[in-house]
Amino acid sequence: MLGNVLAASSSGSGGFSSSTLIFLVIIVVAVYLLMIRPQQRRRQQAQQKQNAVAPGARVRTTAGMYATVVDVDGDDVVLEVAPGIEVRYMKRAIMDVVSPGDEPEAESFGSDDETEDTDDVHDTDDVNDTDDVQDTDEEPDAGESADAEETAYERATGTKKK
Repeated sequence: MLGNVLAASSSGSGGFSSSTLIFLVIIVVAVYLLMIRPQQRRRQQAQQKQNAVAPGARVRTTAGMYATVVDVDGDDVVLEVAPGIEVRYMKRAIMDVVSPGDEPEAESFGSDDETEDTDDVHDTDDVNDTDDVQDTDEEPDAGESADAEETAYERATGTKKK
């Protein structure tokens, strides 16, 4: 049966049919509408944001760093990433102009929040209770461990340790 289908398709006209040409045009149009056009829009929006950057604006770079624009010099921008620390970037590195409500809060290192978390971990009274602890012979004492090492060495090598 497959041979009949192949023979019938090869015995047809040697050129492209109109339906094949229409199918290819539809695929090209779909790729343009679904992939190329949205990318061009995003690029135009990013360029507009980059060109509209003015000193004092809060921005997010393509690396994810939040900074304040200090100066705009042609294609370069001077950003203040921390108080007193200024770096020079190209305008292309600015991903977004951030409004004050959109920026995440900075974590403060050494805050009191870290000490509050340790209170919930263990209660020290429960750890120091020795009433429930039973002495097991699974771990040898200091004197017994030397004997255990000797016997393990003797078993492994077949000789006595000096």
